[in-house]
Amino acid sequence: MSSEIPEAEQVTEPAHERHGAHGRVRTGAERWEAFKKGPFLPATVLVFILAAAAGLFAGSYTYTMANPTPHHIPAAVVGDPATPQLKTFVAGLDKALPGSLKVTSYATDAAAREAVEEQREFAVLRADGQKVELDVSGASGASVAQLLGEAGAKVGQAAGVDVEVKDVKPLQQGDPRGLALFYISLAAVIIGFVGAIQLSVHARGLNPAERIGFHIAYSLLGAFVIAAVVDWLLGALDLPFVQSWLILALTMFTSGMVFTMFNTLMGRWAMLPTWGLMVLLGNPSSGGAVSWPLLPSVLGHIGRWLPPGASVNAQHTAVYFQGHQHVLPYVVLGGWAVLSCTVFWVWRHRHPGGRPHPATHAA
Repeated sequence: MSSEIPEAEQVTEPAHERHGAHGRVRTGAERWEAFKKGPFLPATVLVFILAAAAGLFAGSYTYTMANPTPHHIPAAVVGDPATPQLKTFVAGLDKALPGSLKVTSYATDAAAREAVEEQREFAVLRADGQKVELDVSGASGASVAQLLGEAGAKVGQAAGVDVEVKDVKPLQQGDPRGLALFYISLAAVIIGFVGAIQLSVHARGLNPAERIGFHIAYSLLGAFVIAAVVDWLLGALDLPFVQSWLILALTMFTSGMVFTMFNTLMGRWAMLPTWGLMVLLGNPSSGGAVSWPLLPSVLGHIGRWLPPGASVNAQHTAVYFQGHQHVLPYVVLGGWAVLSCTVFWVWRHRHPGGRPHPATHAA
């Protein structure tokens, strides 16, 4: 007689009893611990971060660019501001621009034009017989020049004053909206920190000095290509080539080192502060797409102290106001570069990259 138990009558032991601890049902705490240590927690966090970043990205650009409003437009008045037609026109223009017109009197045309070259004034007003001349500066800000020209024509018509609008500092023919400088600066900013990200992924073994060296290399080469494409290939801008190239290179290097600094301090989450500082805040407030007099006042001031704004300002002056350079944009770019390099170098042991030093043989 067979002693085997029919298969249907065999008792199957629970999995956790048959395989011991490896087969038992995990507790909630153990599942959470495994979730935290696995790839799913950072992936889940990224889902929410990316959704928030998308909204913030759209919101920041829409807030600053969709409906630019004048806040502080400096303008020069040549001669006696009490001249009847000039007084009437200035009062009407100030009313049309909700009190944002800030008028300064100058004794001569030369002094007023010098103020425009120094980018302290955006327009020049003067009385000429029975008419008013309104000189705008497209190179100082295309959006501001357009706003002043349109408002001036309407005010003159309403007040019965003959107004002649003239652009005394026009933009280059290949860049009628003045956006090309913003775009090349934006390219340098984006490629700068994307390059740093790629180095951290594909060249993780670079030691600190080597990493900084490769930042310099791709910044110089990348900036050269940007300037060459825009000037030599497309002919959109006539750049002071060497100066524009070096501004772009400094911008790209600074942007890359900002990411490297945050990567040293925050590890894999370095993209969050980099994106927030350079893209969400820095680019909309740079004054490249919308001139600073039309930006919300806080952003207009903050933007000049961030790398994107400094890059746009330096490039703008180099192209359109040669001989009237301002030191602040270069100080800002250089300051961020030095700060980022210093933080990275001092805390380089925390950076996720690098390779171990070869063991020294005992004597």
